[in-house]
Amino acid sequence: MSQLDEFHNLNAPAGGIQRDLAPGVDACIFPGEGAMLSIVTIAPNAAGTLHSHSEEQWGVLLEGSAVRVQGGEEIPVKKGDFWRTPGGVPHTMRAGPEGARVLDIFAPPRPEYRVPGQGFGTP
Repeated sequence: MSQLDEFHNLNAPAGGIQRDLAPGVDACIFPGEGAMLSIVTIAPNAAGTLHSHSEEQWGVLLEGSAVRVQGGEEIPVKKGDFWRTPGGVPHTMRAGPEGARVLDIFAPPRPEYRVPGQGFGTP
């Protein structure tokens, strides 16, 4: 494996694992040994499904606007905002009228995200 295989670009995320999370919500996932990155694109006004998982998750809004639904609260977020979601906390995201792009970081990596597929993996 070349060291070049370890370098990627947020604006051209080639080489990741593709996953359709929900209608209008797509992810490109890059798993590592102790953490995992996921670049999520959310179509205008689209939303994910409320779900939880045991892994800790950090997210940052790269583009657009959205509402982060987490732990029973709805929190508007704008470009540059970032948040932490402890394991086991129900959460989802709803994009604004221009859509949204989010970088999610999971620790440890989510096993179900190591393969292409559909859905968030846990209800």
